[in-house]
Amino acid sequence: MSFSQGFHHVAIICSDYSRSKHFYTEILGFEVIRETHRAQRQSYKLDLRLANGSQLELFSFPHPPNRLTRPEACGLRHLALAVANLDAAIQHLQAHNIPTEPIRHDELTGQRFTFFQDPDQLPLELYEIGD
Repeated sequence: MSFSQGFHHVAIICSDYSRSKHFYTEILGFEVIRETHRAQRQSYKLDLRLANGSQLELFSFPHPPNRLTRPEACGLRHLALAVANLDAAIQHLQAHNIPTEPIRHDELTGQRFTFFQDPDQLPLELYEIGD
């Protein structure tokens, strides 16, 4: 049995559904697959598609607890998004008033990357993929 087919989806719970929906669709450009209002849970579920076919599920729930610690705690550290042109991606984010950290270089691959945050301070990485 092999579990190396790749990720089907990653799920995120947000504190402000409209703000996060705007961020992931209008700023990051993820494609909406479907949006479902789940009245019994007072919740929305937004299925989004990335360019490579993987998906992001965006959930809203009434009064979700805050993230307890920063990326160094056990559990999911960050999500890394592959980009062809890191400089253009940074300029796009900054045009939307989204700050990014200084560019770093991966010591093992030599590739460039940076970090930024979604509306709930979830750490996101932009990783420049080589040709």
